[in-house]
Amino acid sequence: MLLLSLNVGRPREAEYTAMTHTGIDKRPVAGPVAVSAPGPKGVGASGLAGDAVCDLRHHGGNDQAVYAYAREDLDGWERELGRTLTSGTFGENLTTSGLDVNGALIGERWRIGADLLLEVTSPRIPCRTFAGFLDERGWLRRFTGAALPGAYLRVIEPGLISPGDPIEIAHRPEHEVTVSFLFRAQTTEPDLLPRVLAAGEALHPEAYAKALRRTDAGARLMDA
Repeated sequence: MLLLSLNVGRPREAEYTAMTHTGIDKRPVAGPVAVSAPGPKGVGASGLAGDAVCDLRHHGGNDQAVYAYAREDLDGWERELGRTLTSGTFGENLTTSGLDVNGALIGERWRIGADLLLEVTSPRIPCRTFAGFLDERGWLRRFTGAALPGAYLRVIEPGLISPGDPIEIAHRPEHEVTVSFLFRAQTTEPDLLPRVLAAGEALHPEAYAKALRRTDAGARLMDA
């Protein structure tokens, strides 16, 4: 398992988003790149030095510091869409090889290179900016139906990383809540939401709150 490509974006003007600029257009860089916790959502942006996040309301922050997508899944989309998808095309910071990103468990920890330690928190939920950037008809529906969203991660231990660095699974929790499972619970199969709570504090706080509201006890707590 390795880091195949390390991708960062600069702010670019875009007509397909409510924001005037977007950082979704990630391009591969040689590295090394410093990765650290950026700060809470709404204030912190990307965990990668030099990477732009323009919409701090919906993106960035400690629990969405890094976004990873598997090269194998990009290759599958290439075949389906009939077009080349270079690493970074989905706005991912890390394009991995040999790692089942969507099968990763919430709370799973990855060691990348010598120092960086990341923890899986949540799937990526597709938005209109993503759809506009890809410019594929019905993209939100197709991406959601495939349930291959890629993973957001928080930074547990900061470090420098470069393309080609090995990735090691340093910790794997004992529950069923994978990235794909959580994505389906949040989108097409909401009846799964109560089972998401098995991932505990490792969950992105927004995902935890949504799952809690789905339970009877959680609904009463939220209404109190």
